[in-house]
Amino acid sequence: MSADTGHNFINGARSAQGHTRLQSFDANTGEPLPGFFTEATQQEVDAAAKAAATAYPLYRAIAVGQRAAFLDAIADELDALDEAFIETVCRETALPAARIQGERARTSGQMRLFAKVLRRGDFFGARIDRALPDRQPLPRPDLRQYHIGIGPVAVFGASNFPLAFSTAGGDTAAALAAGCPVVFKAHPGHMATAERVASAIIRAAEKTEMPAGVFNMIYGGTVGAWLVQHPAIKAVGFTGSLKGGRALCDMAAARPEPIPVFAEMSSVNPVIVLPEALKERGASVAAELSASVVLGAGQFCTKPGLVIGIRSAEFDAFLDELARQVNAQPAHTMLNAGGLCNYADGLGRLREHEQIHALAGRPQEGGQAHPQLFAADAQLLIDNDPLLQHEVFGPVVIVVAVNDARQLEQALQGLQGQLTATLIAQPADLDAFAGLIPMLETKAGRLLLNGYPTGVEVCEAMVHGGPYPATSDARGSSVGTLAINRFLRPICFQNYPDNLLPDALKNANPLGIQRLVDGINTPQALGQ
Repeated sequence: MSADTGHNFINGARSAQGHTRLQSFDANTGEPLPGFFTEATQQEVDAAAKAAATAYPLYRAIAVGQRAAFLDAIADELDALDEAFIETVCRETALPAARIQGERARTSGQMRLFAKVLRRGDFFGARIDRALPDRQPLPRPDLRQYHIGIGPVAVFGASNFPLAFSTAGGDTAAALAAGCPVVFKAHPGHMATAERVASAIIRAAEKTEMPAGVFNMIYGGTVGAWLVQHPAIKAVGFTGSLKGGRALCDMAAARPEPIPVFAEMSSVNPVIVLPEALKERGASVAAELSASVVLGAGQFCTKPGLVIGIRSAEFDAFLDELARQVNAQPAHTMLNAGGLCNYADGLGRLREHEQIHALAGRPQEGGQAHPQLFAADAQLLIDNDPLLQHEVFGPVVIVVAVNDARQLEQALQGLQGQLTATLIAQPADLDAFAGLIPMLETKAGRLLLNGYPTGVEVCEAMVHGGPYPATSDARGSSVGTLAINRFLRPICFQNYPDNLLPDALKNANPLGIQRLVDGINTPQALGQ
């Protein structure tokens, strides 16, 4: 990164009106990286939001095929980023090159997936109820519904996924697919990465002749409040802490025009290990679970943070093996110094609690995070103790032993909302504990059986969301094609002539999409 780059992107051009310089750092050494970034002024935030508002009517009117070509072009630009880009991301995040290359493929892949969604057309949700003029006692008018983009979306970059949940990540991809311009706030942990990715998006927009302002990016810490409160912004996408997400939700709700905030915030992703599974494969479960906990230094939002099982000799053996596995794990470099500090603070709070005890793990020292294992009294979970369910971002897991099946149900009832909930079970366990499944349905967005939640497939069926505090709105997903629905709203046309209807609702069905016509799914054109 050279000294004359890294400024805010507004209407596709860099600007540097800010007075506060921001520095990016090498996550491994703590040394500052070359160059600097400029914190956006309130005037720049205003300009970015207004540019998005100006682009919105132009962008949403563009044919979906052209919008899909824009997303494909972004994917191509991301794939074309050179080895120097990979090196920059690695230096900013301490993540290995193989992880970054895989994450880049996921990021470009989800752009192409949303392009397919646009060409398929089902996101329109087209519904047509034709007029029934002879219906008694009252006739029915002609009613036609489809979905449009909600308007300009503010997206906040995540710390733990510098590509897949950041500048060109899932929230940006879903919003652009929905027809919504994006104002992106770069995460301070990887600003040089954000600068390179933003440039790629701008190049794609120019190559596909998208309207100016379809994508804007700003840097800074205090700029988020200005962005969320700006009247041109109509929705917010956020991935981060519960404290940060709640602040944005409260801010958005207090606006003269409240707007939705789709925030992914906090989850301990419980894993329930059932008796027969421990008898059959307790040692292998301990090894697999330990590997999932420390994957990516425990900095995944789906990291298993809580393990629950019924007391038994097999559970004790499992716990011993889990402790051995945790002690054998090496120390991990965190994404940044702030993350390591927060990890140490979280461990300190756990150690201070009288009913939570350390079982394994070396003392924290130096600049790396040592994996840790704790045990907690089951009554804490039953009583919904907030500390037990507070996500500690890093390679730590808490084990809770319950006395019997009844106490297991009580403990699960005490769970807050989660992104995931996992059962490790044999067929006999599923017969004996089938009643847990409907209970877990009310607690989490994704239920796993004999797998581990780290690793989120980007596909049609994925749900990456869940009841509060996992997310601020359990009705959506931030991963997979369902993510587009967060940035759409339905609109109904009553008794409109065919020539004034959008293509998705015209009689001839020029888009060739599947539609619900008088209660029947069909791709057919309608007779006049």
